[in-house]
Amino acid sequence: MLNRRKLFKISGAAAALAMLPRVVTASTPSPKEGPFRFCLNTSTIRGQNLGLLQSIDTASKAGYDGVELWVKDVRDYMKEGNSLSTLAKHISTRNLRVEDAISFTQWMVDDDVKRKAALIELEEEMKIMSALGCHRIAAPPAGVEKDKPLDFQKDGARYHEILSLGRKYNVMPMLEFWGASGTLYNFGQALAIAAMANDPDARILPDVYHMFRGGSGFEGLKLVNGRVIDIIHMNDYPGTIPANEQTDSDRVYPGDGVAPLKQVLHDLQAMGGTKVLSLELFNKNYWAQDALLVASTGLQKMKSLVNEVLKEKTAKS
Repeated sequence: MLNRRKLFKISGAAAALAMLPRVVTASTPSPKEGPFRFCLNTSTIRGQNLGLLQSIDTASKAGYDGVELWVKDVRDYMKEGNSLSTLAKHISTRNLRVEDAISFTQWMVDDDVKRKAALIELEEEMKIMSALGCHRIAAPPAGVEKDKPLDFQKDGARYHEILSLGRKYNVMPMLEFWGASGTLYNFGQALAIAAMANDPDARILPDVYHMFRGGSGFEGLKLVNGRVIDIIHMNDYPGTIPANEQTDSDRVYPGDGVAPLKQVLHDLQAMGGTKVLSLELFNKNYWAQDALLVASTGLQKMKSLVNEVLKEKTAKS
């Protein structure tokens, strides 16, 4: 666990300065206007073992607007003696934004001791990501006992608690559901917990694969407005494998499977605001290929779908 003293020892005074809002704002590229921005979750090229900096470089070379980083990768980078200010500069000079951070803290578990430790860990992660100009962090049901019934009121209160924590650092947790978790696996459950949180900053992080795997379907997207979803994990899934037999590694490029992605994009656009489409894949076949080729192919396929959707909208108007 990274305590406050260790954070500043590793990061140095420059990292502390980077945590100030005015510094982060000044070094963060302005977001592109429009209904969609394109982001690379580094899991997509994790199997190539490029390391954090080269993964970021690959996203930049492929033409993405932003990256979705894993907190563990950032911490490993820091453990090697590198500073957050150097990493922030590396990202900004490549004209990228850190759109989100992938975290696995056990903020939702019933064990009071584990949950208290998780909140300390989550706060440390928020400080780190704030220094990188990242204003979102994933909040999945990590550590929650499989097949344990949810208590929506209790879980909503716990989500409210970490939202309050996030406001201290302007790094807001997004409620994430995992389709095969057996606990928080459905979009409807996430909506209930977000509602029970009774918090204006409540957000949900959906994933095309997880919506399929957990039986959410996709019509529920029509029930929410633009403030509930900032980011969606983009991927696709084959129609030849039953849902309950599919795993993360079965995910394929958007458009290469049977997901109703054009419907999803139409619904996202109808919500209003700008949505971040983050390519998140764990496909071992892609990991065996050139990382830049994989990143570029995924971006091209997402842009192709978006262009089709925008043309259809224009034709109807």
